Amino acid sequence: MSEVVATMSPMPFTSLTKFFKTPKGLLVIALALLIPLAATASGFAVVAPGVAAAAVAAMLIDAPILRYRDKAWSFPSGALLTGLLVAMVLSPFGSWKIAAMTAAIGVLSKYVARGRSANVFNPAALALVISYFAFDTGQSWWGALPELPIVALAALFITGVFITDRVNKMPAVLAFLGVHFLLFTLTAFVGDPARVAELYREPDLHAALFFAFFMVTDPPTSPPKARDQIVFGVITAVVSYLVFELVGAVYFLLAGLLVANGWEAWRRHRVRARRTAK
Repeated sequence: MSEVVATMSPMPFTSLTKFFKTPKGLLVIALALLIPLAATASGFAVVAPGVAAAAVAAMLIDAPILRYRDKAWSFPSGALLTGLLVAMVLSPFGSWKIAAMTAAIGVLSKYVARGRSANVFNPAALALVISYFAFDTGQSWWGALPELPIVALAALFITGVFITDRVNKMPAVLAFLGVHFLLFTLTAFVGDPARVAELYREPDLHAALFFAFFMVTDPPTSPPKARDQIVFGVITAVVSYLVFELVGAVYFLLAGLLVANGWEAWRRHRVRARRTAK
C-alpha cells in the first residue's frame, strides 16, 4: 500500500514545471485559458459538466492502462487533452454522459488503432466522428470562441500560433488553411457563393482555426518534416472540402484529418520498410 501511495504522490514542483514546458503541458495551458473565456458565452453552469465529465472519464480510463504498460503510475496528460478537445467541440447543451463516452472512445482508440510506435488517428477527431454516428451528437465548436465578439478571435489566434510554433507544425497549418480557403473561394466564384459563405463566418471560421492549430498539429499523428507536413495539410484540406461538397456532413474537417492520419501512418510504414530492407 505504501508503494502505491508513493508512486501516486503529487508531482514535484520541478517536474510540474518541466511538464508545462513540454508541448502537452503548453497545450493544457492554452486550452485552460480558452475554456473559461469561451464559457462566458454559454455559461459556466452549461459548459462545466461536459468538460469535467470528458476530462475525468478520459483520465480514469487511461491511467490504469498506462500503469499496466509502464509498470508505474503516471499522469495521463494525453487523455486529459483528448477529453478537453472532445468537450470543446461537442455541443455544451448535450448530455455530460455522451461527452464522457466520446472521450472514452478517443482514449481507447489510441490502443486499438495503433502503429509500431504511435496511434494512427487523432483520438479526439476519431471519437467525435464515431460519436456522431453512434449518439447523433451535435458539434458546436464552442471552445473556438464563436459566440464572443470578433476581438476574441485574437485570443484563439495568438494561443494557436504559439502552440503551432512550439510543436514545429507551421507548414501543416499553413498548407491546410491555405488550401481550405482557396478551394472554398474558388467554389464561391464558380458556383453559388451563398452556399459557402458560412465558412467565412462564425462558427465555421473559428472552427477551422481551432481545428488547424490544435488538432492538425497533433505530434503523434502528423509528420515531423516540413515537406511531409505540407502534403499532410493539403490532404486534410482537400478531403475536408470533398466531404463538405459531396456529403455536407458536420464532421467534414475531422474526416479530412482522419484520412491524412491514415496517409501519415502509411508513409511511416513505408519509411520503416525501406530502412529494414537496407
